[in-house]
Amino acid sequence: MLLEFATFVSCLLFVSSAQRNDSPIIGVLAQEMNPRLSLSSYIAASYVKFVESAGARVVPVLINQTAEEYKSVFSSINGILYPGGSLSIISSAYAKAARIFYELAIEANQRGDYFPVWGTCLGFEQLAYLTSGTVVLSSTNTSGVALPLIFTNETKASRMFQGFPAELLEALASEPLTANVHKWSLGIETFNTDQELKKFYKVLSTSTDGETEFVSTLEAYHYPIYATQWHPEKNAFEWTRTFIPHTPSAVKTSSYMAHFFVSEARKSLHRFDSEEDEEKALIYNYNPVYTGKNNHRSAFEQIYLF
Repeated sequence: MLLEFATFVSCLLFVSSAQRNDSPIIGVLAQEMNPRLSLSSYIAASYVKFVESAGARVVPVLINQTAEEYKSVFSSINGILYPGGSLSIISSAYAKAARIFYELAIEANQRGDYFPVWGTCLGFEQLAYLTSGTVVLSSTNTSGVALPLIFTNETKASRMFQGFPAELLEALASEPLTANVHKWSLGIETFNTDQELKKFYKVLSTSTDGETEFVSTLEAYHYPIYATQWHPEKNAFEWTRTFIPHTPSAVKTSSYMAHFFVSEARKSLHRFDSEEDEEKALIYNYNPVYTGKNNHRSAFEQIYLF
C-alpha cells in the first residue's frame, strides 16, 4: 500500500515545472457562528489539517467581504474548499461568498485559468444548489453514521479515484469508511431528473441510509469541481464522535483525497502580489482553539475563530 501511495502521489505531481505550482495555497471558506457569540465566524481546524497534510497552505476566506475583496482573494489562491456546517445554502453569508467564488471559478476555467473547487457536506449541498438553481435536497437518516460507498461505472475513470489502489476502493465499497453528518441529501432519483445537474456532474458514488439512495460523491465533467457529501477530513483529524472511522483504510482515504485536491491546486498559477500580502493572509496569523475537551456540543477538536 505504501508503494502504491507513493506511485499515486508521483502521478499526481507529474506536471512540467512550468505548469506546476509547488507552493499551493487553498482558501477555506469560513461560516457564521451563533449570533449571540461575540466572534462572527469560524473554520474547523480539521479542514486546515486536511489541506496541509498534502503539502498546501491555507488562507481563511472570511464572510461578509465585498465582491472586489473576494476577487482579490480569488486571484491570489489556488483553489477553494467549502466546508461542512449547518447554514442556509440560499441566504447565509457562507452561501453568498460561495456563489461568488463558484462563478469566478467557472469563468476562470472557461478561459483556461485552472482553479479547483471542493465542497464537503454542506459544501456539497451548496454546489448542488448553485449548479441546479433550485433546492434539490430531501431528508435522510444520516446525521451521524459511517457508511460504505456504492461506486458507479464512472468511478474508475474519474480524476478523483483513478489513482486509488484497488485494495482501498474495495475497502471503501465494503466497509463503513465515510463519516456522514448531514440531515439533507441529494437523492439519486432527484439527480437523474435534474438536467442541470446531470449535464454538469458525473456521479462517482452513492450511499444509502437503508431507505433512500443518495449521491455521495460528485465530479464535474468539464471543470475541476468536486464534492463529497461525506467528510474525508474527519477520519484523520476528528475524535469527538464515536461513529467516525479511524481504521488504517479510513485514514488512508483521508490522505488520498487530500493529495488529490492539492494536486489539482498545484495546476493553478494564481499568486499574491507580494510576499508580505501572502504572509498577512495565511491562517498562521490565527491560533486554533481546543473545543473538544469536555464539550459534547462541539463536533470539532479545534476551530479557528474570526
